[in-house]
Amino acid sequence: MSLIENKKAGFNYELLDKYEAGLELFGHEVKSLRLGHGSLTGSYITIRGGEVYLVGATIPPYQPNNTESGYNEHRDRRLLLRKVELKHLIGKTQERGLTLIPLSVYNKGRYLKLSFALAKGKKKHDKRSTIKEREDKRHIDRIMKGQR
Repeated sequence: MSLIENKKAGFNYELLDKYEAGLELFGHEVKSLRLGHGSLTGSYITIRGGEVYLVGATIPPYQPNNTESGYNEHRDRRLLLRKVELKHLIGKTQERGLTLIPLSVYNKGRYLKLSFALAKGKKKHDKRSTIKEREDKRHIDRIMKGQR
């Protein structure tokens, strides 16, 4: 069960490989995510200094009145990966045109995990063909439903 999703990721990017990582969060951020608050829209994953960070994700405070005064809901959050996975991702992201895009945050047991993908940006004509295929499929499904 997904808590929050990046719904535009599949439309804007061609997803190549999917990965999973833990998130380093404050306690009130965990509570907020479990309630379904937060957004991955416009966020991405970057590698700095041998560590992986989620950049641009919004996680509002669980109780705004009880949150510390300097809390930044757009702060960079560190992802928890194994060294082997990290080295693999560093090699892949150095290839031209590949980036890491977050897909969803979900529960796995008592932990929160981030699902992300190695992706390549789609061009405008690729997006148009995706829309065309989706509309054609809907049209065919309507026709088939009427024949039953």
